Amino acid sequence: MGNSRTPQQIPVIVLAGFLGSGKTTLLNHLLHRSGGSRIGAIVNDFGAIEIDAMAVAGALGDSTVSLGNGCLCCAVDASELDVYLDRLAAPAAGIDVIVIEASGLAEPQELVRMVLASEHPGIVYGGLVEVVDAAEFDGTRARHPEIDRHLALADLVVVNKLDRAPDADRVLRLVRSLTDRAVVVPATYARVDPEFLFDCRPSEERIGQLSFDDLHDLHDPHEPDDDHHGHLHTGYDSLSFTSDVPMEPRRLIRFLDSRPEGLYRIKGYVDFGPYDAVNRYAVHAVGPFLRFYPEPWPPADARLTQLVLIGSGIEADALGEELEGCKSDDAPHADEHGMWGVLRYVQGSEEEPDAAAYAV
Repeated sequence: MGNSRTPQQIPVIVLAGFLGSGKTTLLNHLLHRSGGSRIGAIVNDFGAIEIDAMAVAGALGDSTVSLGNGCLCCAVDASELDVYLDRLAAPAAGIDVIVIEASGLAEPQELVRMVLASEHPGIVYGGLVEVVDAAEFDGTRARHPEIDRHLALADLVVVNKLDRAPDADRVLRLVRSLTDRAVVVPATYARVDPEFLFDCRPSEERIGQLSFDDLHDLHDPHEPDDDHHGHLHTGYDSLSFTSDVPMEPRRLIRFLDSRPEGLYRIKGYVDFGPYDAVNRYAVHAVGPFLRFYPEPWPPADARLTQLVLIGSGIEADALGEELEGCKSDDAPHADEHGMWGVLRYVQGSEEEPDAAAYAV
């Protein structure tokens, strides 16, 4: 299956969490496990840096790079953020994913708002990841009660440092009770499978970079030497779905609007058959965010629906059966209003209401 996003759009992930929760450790981990993808980062206060996956953590050093005073959400407005996004999303940069690592005291809601408000055609919202220090969670909530609101906004919550928490199960239950449909994953040393966040292969082959398999053999100097080295402590569940029967748009939208907790990402292409015989629809969903991108069918490609669903604790078989139920009945004529639900999530469509792509 080809790349699941349109070539001109790069996912922008907001990485938040209070001081010491492990945001920089997580970013460094993603660099080591990026599968050859090139990561661009807007780090801490403001300013853009380009990070090659092969440079790994050396590009950032052991601590967060600070490039300004104050928090990103206070110091930079949406138009200024677009300046940095423009640099990183330029085709010549070869960036595959952009990570905004927020200040420890930044307001995640404002950062998400700025990304969603961006008018840059080359980027798409990639989700809010909130990192929690399990060992200090009770103290953090006492000092910063706003963390409850942050968790309610998150698409993915990484409960880090579980090895240091004497009551890890209680903390996990508490965090899950504070989230709203977010995927909650336990972690030590911020080791989370990057497939949760982005495709671990570059959008284009680049000469001189290590292969995906070679990269997984690299030793991470920031991770301890133990018997589990090279194995991610938090796995993920995935489902691959392929159909040569077109999908019925109303049924698929009902499925997408009611997707279960734990289902974090959906990517791929949809064939709506007679509802749009000219275009296939690339789909990008992360948390509640959903968007479709119509694009002409490549002449040589078979007309298939190909989807990958990624989550934690999802029931893959049940989801597969639900998708089977979204197939078209092969009616001779398409319902003229059948695509309206899909068009709500097409950027720039006249059918798209304000913020529809985030109102799932």
